Amino acid sequence: MKKLLSIFAGMLTAGLLLTGCGQSAAPTSQSSDNNQSTPPAATSEQPAAADNTPILAVGSTALQPLAEQAAKDFMAQNPGVQIQVQGGGSGTGLSQVATGAATIGNSDIFAEEKQGVPAAELVDHKVSVVGMAAVANPGVGVDNLTKQQLIDIFTGKITNWKDVGGADQKITLVNRPKSSGTRATFVKFALDGKDEAEGITEDSSGTVRKIIAETPGAVGYLALSYLDDSVKALKLDGVEAKPETIVTNEYPVWAYEHMYTKGEPTGNTKAFLEYIMSDEVQKNVVTKLGFIPATEMKVERDANGNVTKK
Repeated sequence: MKKLLSIFAGMLTAGLLLTGCGQSAAPTSQSSDNNQSTPPAATSEQPAAADNTPILAVGSTALQPLAEQAAKDFMAQNPGVQIQVQGGGSGTGLSQVATGAATIGNSDIFAEEKQGVPAAELVDHKVSVVGMAAVANPGVGVDNLTKQQLIDIFTGKITNWKDVGGADQKITLVNRPKSSGTRATFVKFALDGKDEAEGITEDSSGTVRKIIAETPGAVGYLALSYLDDSVKALKLDGVEAKPETIVTNEYPVWAYEHMYTKGEPTGNTKAFLEYIMSDEVQKNVVTKLGFIPATEMKVERDANGNVTKK
């Protein structure tokens, strides 16, 4: 009996040892499976995740064609970046960037010119220059106006094109709202600050162009970036609005195109603004769309309208 008990005990001990070995092997196999399915940890050599903070640029419709094209090209080169461009006028752009509702405030005027805007809190990025011209329906029979004639037309003293050598046709004024930087520039430098008479008022430069093109006798004003064959740009005192006359201030109705940020820009916003100022954009996109690189100006203008030679 003792011999049988001894044999049984030996067999039981061997079984327990075998079971223990089997249990210790299982975790090793499971650990190996986990290592195969878990992605490798990031290292300092791997690129950081893209900054997906969206950019909202609001304001000047004169600047809008350039802002939209630059945004489209920048997003194509940087798929993780989202940029939305909206109009609304320079005043809206300045107000929204000041309150933080927009990332960038696009404006044809200096922030100091907009009442109620904390200009000291905003950083100015002058991305280009654009001329503003009086623009008429092609059928008016006029291609040049003196400054006084222009003032008399927009203040309502002259109401028929025949009074300035054109067709016997009633003049229809097409204006921009008071929030418009294009309007502010045109009134300041083309009309010597005189208030415009009542007429059709439209928020969008594109709509202004459409109305002038389709309305006999219509006249308004547009940034050169909006000119096409559907409307006629009028010379001012015999001087055509074009880059060669604008850079010297021979043609005086022009404005800087500002992209304001609240404080110094960072991240994607900084990269986007640097992209707009790059040679790639300034020498190609800017000029192609009817703007002038700010670096080509031979004069400078301050917020008060004072012009000095560079």
